[in-house]
Amino acid sequence: MTDTNSGADQMADGADQSGSFRVMTQYIKDISFENPNAPASLASGLPQPAIDILVDVLPKQLAREQYEVTLQMTAKAMRGENVVFIVELMYAGIFNISGVPENSLQPLLMIEGPRFLFPFARRVISDVTRDGGFPPLALDYMDFTQIYRQQLAKQGLAEEGAEGEPAGSA
Repeated sequence: MTDTNSGADQMADGADQSGSFRVMTQYIKDISFENPNAPASLASGLPQPAIDILVDVLPKQLAREQYEVTLQMTAKAMRGENVVFIVELMYAGIFNISGVPENSLQPLLMIEGPRFLFPFARRVISDVTRDGGFPPLALDYMDFTQIYRQQLAKQGLAEEGAEGEPAGSA
């Protein structure tokens, strides 16, 4: 009989990982670029816009050992109250994952999947902003481990809030 805890411990320690994580394909699911104030937004000598970046990771099981991970990214550039540009990208990959303990699957999908996809999504965003008439937007690398931990913390707070409600409350 196999001890499933030892496999999870080995995976967490980075030691003997007998599981398989294979990239089958990657692709753009959806992309949008808006430059609502062109050509005025493209004039030279304007101050640098403030850029807000939002990132979300959306995993989905497709088949027994096949998963789609979608990296959803939005970059919104503003000068004061004026929108300079908005880029929305959904970049996805299909991964075959086998031999991985159940408790290691979610971190694998939420950390390693987007870590693999990010450089490609970053290039797409850089290219589309350049093609839109702006300097290429070179996103800083992201710590998907930290993003995953923040999502877990939010879920923990949401679950605590739900558990703390009196019975019968809506």
